[in-house]
Amino acid sequence: MKKNIFLIVTIAIVAGLAGWGLWGTVRYATAPEPSAPVAPTSTASRPMQHIVTIKTNYGTFQIMTYDADAPVAAANFISLAQKGFYNGLTFHRVVKGFMIQGGDPNGNGTGGPGYSFADELNPNTPSYQAGYQKGVVAMANSGPNTNGSQFFIMLQNDPQLPHLYTIFGKVVSGQDVVDAIGNVPVEPNGAGEDSKPIKPVIMEQVTVNSTMGD
Repeated sequence: MKKNIFLIVTIAIVAGLAGWGLWGTVRYATAPEPSAPVAPTSTASRPMQHIVTIKTNYGTFQIMTYDADAPVAAANFISLAQKGFYNGLTFHRVVKGFMIQGGDPNGNGTGGPGYSFADELNPNTPSYQAGYQKGVVAMANSGPNTNGSQFFIMLQNDPQLPHLYTIFGKVVSGQDVVDAIGNVPVEPNGAGEDSKPIKPVIMEQVTVNSTMGD
């Protein structure tokens, strides 16, 4: 069953459709993005990979970024982490057996960093070809080229998920912590989806603690 990952703001329910991700034609609307600030761009001198550590109230895990495959998305994630943007934010959406989603300053799927940037969906990259495997980290969006700060982490392999979301990294340590977050008790969110953690899952500190390729 196709699952769509969209920022949650408003839902247009198509009559007669039912089931997770179909009552979904449920495309989620989003407010217009301001023209500034602009997303970071990649640089030739940037190392090919970074290790980003995410400390949560459920434990710590690490993500390796795919700077070569998705240079803009990786640079954006690293820049926001270095600025402390993610500190104190939550994983506001947990869909059991699918993914956990976070990085929204509003905590409900409607927020972002104040800018958006284009998708990086190159079929020739290794990450694109591997697809949405367990531990993969990708940008959440509200449609083409609407990436900001929200991201999701896969809880299991999903070969049916369409290539609509820029993959920019993968969990390389602490997958058990991600799995634990993926099993927290949830309740209906504002859109009626059973995905809002009853106890907030907080990113207490997000740091770029080492690089590879220096």
